[in-house]
Amino acid sequence: MSSAEGVVLVIGCGMRPYREYLLASAGHRHPLWLFNGTEPTWQERYVVGGTVLDLQDRDAVLAAARAVDAKTPVLGVVSWDEALIVTAAHVADELGLPGAGISAIEGCRDKWLNRRTLTAAGVAQPDFGFVQDEEQAVRVADRIGYPVVVKPRGGGASIGVSFAEDAEAVRKAFRTAEDASFGGSPAYRGGALVEEYLTGPEISVDGAVVDGEYTPMFVAHKTVGMHPYFEELGHLVSSADELLADPALRSTLARAHTAIDFRYGITHTELKLTERGPVIVEINGRLGGDLIPLLARFATGIDPGAAAVDVALGMRPHIPHEAEPRWVGVRFGYPKQDCVVESVSVPGSMRDNGVLTADALVEPGARMRLPPAEFISRHAYVICAGSDPDDCEVVLDKAMAQVRLTAHPLLPSVAAGG
Repeated sequence: MSSAEGVVLVIGCGMRPYREYLLASAGHRHPLWLFNGTEPTWQERYVVGGTVLDLQDRDAVLAAARAVDAKTPVLGVVSWDEALIVTAAHVADELGLPGAGISAIEGCRDKWLNRRTLTAAGVAQPDFGFVQDEEQAVRVADRIGYPVVVKPRGGGASIGVSFAEDAEAVRKAFRTAEDASFGGSPAYRGGALVEEYLTGPEISVDGAVVDGEYTPMFVAHKTVGMHPYFEELGHLVSSADELLADPALRSTLARAHTAIDFRYGITHTELKLTERGPVIVEINGRLGGDLIPLLARFATGIDPGAAAVDVALGMRPHIPHEAEPRWVGVRFGYPKQDCVVESVSVPGSMRDNGVLTADALVEPGARMRLPPAEFISRHAYVICAGSDPDDCEVVLDKAMAQVRLTAHPLLPSVAAGG
């Protein structure tokens, strides 16, 4: 199809290491027009055109979308950037295109609104309370019972999220969450959510919604660390995952999406598998991050970038059902202390080492700070395949042992921003 027959708008594209594969597959599926905050560089090969503008100015984005549509029909809108999904919903609404609906995307982006909506619909989730100060946070935690989780109202990627076992830890966690909230959208700044800590394995499910009907596409099993924070250290995905057919999980996911009235789009839902069944942690109105969709492509044959375009066009995505059974995982490398990077090297992909791909995520000279000063301070990743979850973890361990970070410590005054 030529661009003269119509384009799909992509609003924001994200960092190259994390999102290039999505832009590439989306561009292969349909001609794309990119809205970006800077002049395109590596993105140019995947799009037929673009507009450079302030993506935080919603009125400017809407005006630009109308201008593109006046010249070349805009047939769909896609965004996998958490900070831009509400704007993308407004664009779809403005142009009369398939979309989740503004209220549904707000119901994903605003975690407090999401909790209230799911509670009203009787969907299983943790006990919670939204608070404006430290003392209120302690009172809510006392009511819920320790331990608790404290998080920003509108964050993503577990930024600013921490575990608290007592009142003093809750006060510290509130400060961390509220500080993190000021790094995001103005609509969700200030305050924090205090929630019941759920025990059990944590998973995420990326699913497609077409005309209100939810279909799970792939499950990822999450590993977190850096207690009391929840840094996402790795994920595992498989086409043979039995959870995809689990009736309780499928029912919970379908009811949650119905509750927020999500119409068209891709979502990334995080859940805990507890003794009382699957419990919703949060619903994100976009494809998953952390290279999870790339794991799915390797493991299941699903092309998430193409799926996002299909759903934006109002069509059901292609979901293969006969992929070779295997497990594919990602592991992220973190420094042991705040540091200045000198060099990073990663293992190559060879026939017998199970490594599918690996790359550095920072350049020499980068300053890396660990939580709570900064989050997602990763210097490299490896993606590996194995015959089962345990085998995949062993291969990931071996690959991570070959990652080399050369760095020198970041002095305390520099680490603090002085």
